[in-house]
Amino acid sequence: MVNVLLAGAVAMVFSLFGTPLFIRFLVRRGYGQFIRDDGPTSHHTKRGTPTMGGAVIIGATLAGYVVSHLLLILLDVTGILEVTHSRFSLSAVLVLFLITGLGVIGFLDDYTKISKQRSLGLTSAEKLTGQTVVAIVFALAALLLEGDSTRAPASTAVSFVRDTAVDLAFAGPVLGVILFIVWANVLIAGASNGVNLTDGLDGLATGASVMVFAAYSVIGIWQYNQNCQLAPGPNCYDVRDALDLAVVACSVAGACFGFLWWNASPAKIFMGDTGSLALGGGLAGLAITTRTELLLAVLGGLFVMITLSVIIQVASFKLTRKRVFRMAPLQHHFELLGWAEVTIVIRFWIIAGICVAVGLGLFYGEWVANL
Repeated sequence: MVNVLLAGAVAMVFSLFGTPLFIRFLVRRGYGQFIRDDGPTSHHTKRGTPTMGGAVIIGATLAGYVVSHLLLILLDVTGILEVTHSRFSLSAVLVLFLITGLGVIGFLDDYTKISKQRSLGLTSAEKLTGQTVVAIVFALAALLLEGDSTRAPASTAVSFVRDTAVDLAFAGPVLGVILFIVWANVLIAGASNGVNLTDGLDGLATGASVMVFAAYSVIGIWQYNQNCQLAPGPNCYDVRDALDLAVVACSVAGACFGFLWWNASPAKIFMGDTGSLALGGGLAGLAITTRTELLLAVLGGLFVMITLSVIIQVASFKLTRKRVFRMAPLQHHFELLGWAEVTIVIRFWIIAGICVAVGLGLFYGEWVANL
């Protein structure tokens, strides 16, 4: 538990004080956001605001995770405080790899926009190829590597609050691996693009992400306390490295908290695709390794809602040549209705909080129901 809180605190401090330094660096380089002309007119004032702030979130997350482990080892060795420290775990390293890998794809996308002064960065094919390669490496490692344990971080069983009876390896292990890679790609692409679509207003995606990652911190701690290795029983969780996954989740939440100080309206910096793809990848990675894949759709309900608004808009226009919303994603629809940006952000945060509360309620309720 100390490790979890320490990781969040270190990441928050790193992000809080590192972000203004990164802002000054970006301003000197002239790395400002390019704004689409067909978007809400209020966004034109944001042209030139430094972007690629997701690099700070990723750096702070890695710092929170690594420094918290090192500090606990130091406290234990010196005898200053009696704590139980854990080694770097395979599950946590894989989630951090997914966050960093997708962050690199987002960075290349952001840098292309800036260097070519346009609203479009990498082509859809280039971005999808990069995401797919990172996702495949993560999926194979999570499913096949065991490290110093008898269990791999992931399972071919489709999970909700724990593994269900639906197993992708129903026709053998080879097909199971193939179907799991496809399933993992769907989850990773869906989550990363969902956060990416939500990142349209100052602080919206950052604040919503804080809540979902905080929820995964709670889930990881709960799974650790009720783990089959520590407390075997019919209601235990067969999740590897649950506590260390909570450390990762709290690190990301802390990093987002510190970044939100500078990203809140009026934003001094945007996370860009560097941050949104990384955060979405982190959510998908945690969902896969904590065996809560389908629960992510509830916890991240705001991201799902905004993604659906884009799907509905595109489908409606292609089929009927009519638009359901004034503009998609959904937050821009309300902007064109005259809602103030801060009003939209706060109300969407409320929706995100409700989704997280419902998701945690389902997670805990399933455990109680099986007592």
